[in-house]
Amino acid sequence: MNRLRVALIQVNSVVGDLDGNVARVRSALGEVADCDLAVFPEMVLTGYPLEDLVLKPRFVADSRAAMETLAAESGGCALVLGFADPGPDGSVHNAVAVCRDGAVAGVYHKRQLPNYSVFDEARHFRAGTEPQELYRIGGVRVGVAVCEDLWVADGPVDRLLEGGAELLVTINGSPYRQGKLAEREATVVATATSSGRPLVYVNLVGGQDELVFDGGSMVADPSGTIVARAPRFDEAIVVVDIDVPVVSAPGAGLPVVEVSGTVDRADHAVPPPIPPLEPMAELYGALVTATRDYVVKSGFTDICIGLSGGVDSALVATIAADALGPEHVHAVLMPSRYSSDHSIADAESLIAEQGLDGRTIPIEDAHAALRGMLDASVGDLGDGLVDENLQARIRGVLLMALSNAHGWLVLTTGNKSESAVGYSTLYGDTVGAYASIKDVYKTTVFDLCRWRNVQEVLSGGGPVIPDTILAKPPSAELRPDQRDDQSLPPYDVLDPLLEAYIEGDRTRAELVASGFDAELVDRVVRLVDGAEYKRRQTPHGARVTRKGFGRDRRLPVVNRYRG
Repeated sequence: MNRLRVALIQVNSVVGDLDGNVARVRSALGEVADCDLAVFPEMVLTGYPLEDLVLKPRFVADSRAAMETLAAESGGCALVLGFADPGPDGSVHNAVAVCRDGAVAGVYHKRQLPNYSVFDEARHFRAGTEPQELYRIGGVRVGVAVCEDLWVADGPVDRLLEGGAELLVTINGSPYRQGKLAEREATVVATATSSGRPLVYVNLVGGQDELVFDGGSMVADPSGTIVARAPRFDEAIVVVDIDVPVVSAPGAGLPVVEVSGTVDRADHAVPPPIPPLEPMAELYGALVTATRDYVVKSGFTDICIGLSGGVDSALVATIAADALGPEHVHAVLMPSRYSSDHSIADAESLIAEQGLDGRTIPIEDAHAALRGMLDASVGDLGDGLVDENLQARIRGVLLMALSNAHGWLVLTTGNKSESAVGYSTLYGDTVGAYASIKDVYKTTVFDLCRWRNVQEVLSGGGPVIPDTILAKPPSAELRPDQRDDQSLPPYDVLDPLLEAYIEGDRTRAELVASGFDAELVDRVVRLVDGAEYKRRQTPHGARVTRKGFGRDRRLPVVNRYRG
């Protein structure tokens, strides 16, 4: 039995920021000098996903140079670093380098390139074909793989095991969605137990456009026990001593690169346990991380938001306050002739409770002026759709004006239920740069608000979202006595149908056969399909479900299939 001291290092890389990412890695190395091996995530030096940045040869060459810079600085602790590697023929590889004592010991190119869900790696990278090899570090034969390589039966990881690997290391850029951690852990544990070898799994952390990486790095021993965990949604360094069983090397084993010898230590590094997050805590953490990183990585410090007194804008404002600090959240009340007194009071109460910067800009003068301008062309607008959309677009103009004037980034407040059926106004309430709850169904919006209030009460405070906001029927308040359920089915009926249609990819016939009301199915499918053009023009937002709008789901805008 050998013992190897390994550092799992979760880094929040920024796509394209090669110098900054090198600095992040360099900073972490100062804390792990006494380790045998320091493992960083997939594409740690470039950020991930790179999308069409890989089509720029200079960027890819700079990525390789960044890796070589860190390799030249490496000391007695071996490094595992993810980067983009240029091929001699102009191809690009998703790569990992093993470095120590100022040199690159070896480079491995990812072999399994995912091309489903949010991944387009087959478009951007070429799969590795070079012979695999092992690295002897601290007396242990270490096999290195990248993310998808672990998930494929009879794939690269199996080759490493058959070739004599005693410890498996996988570096990952696995984005968050609800339930994903359990799937990762099941795969890690199954591989460790079936092979009888410990497995080190290190994942990225942080937001990148609509994706959010949740960390959750771990080590599983051959018994299937998780002996070390890293936190979720936070950068972290976890140092653990791993007991590695000695495995007889097969006669035709993989080549072994000698990297470092054994180190005798008197102490034993055992990281403290990290309790799992409950589902609402996990989801809320993902939304806060995604919002914070989109704003900060885009170069902003402050956001503004239209605060209506409704549940959606209340949740987005709360997420933003937790992500950036309440002093950086500028909540704008824009009441119209239809805004109820209780909605204005609820919005003002939320601002006061959370310490946000609040301001009120009534839209009545602009509303009346624009109605007057349209009289000659439209006639009496009344209280119909034209007038409703006019109000929403006035508010959008005001938010963008404040953004221009103060350098604030605008957050939109629409949820997945509304986006799915097109219950929104283009160039109105869809205006903005980022949609924090775009992939959150309306019923889950209420669940998150209640959960956040409970957490505040448990910590000794009071509810941060007024109970009156959660108790009233949802309404856009664009006409007298308007309620959402006048235009849509109740959300507890609508959301399960939307989930089955969007995430389950069921057809109209399959939905009816599974028990949904046929008339309701026809209505909802028509609304969802008809709103595709709207969704193509709205801001991207945090992806947290199995299939979000955007990267995951890209249907034709012109589409007559009605199966």
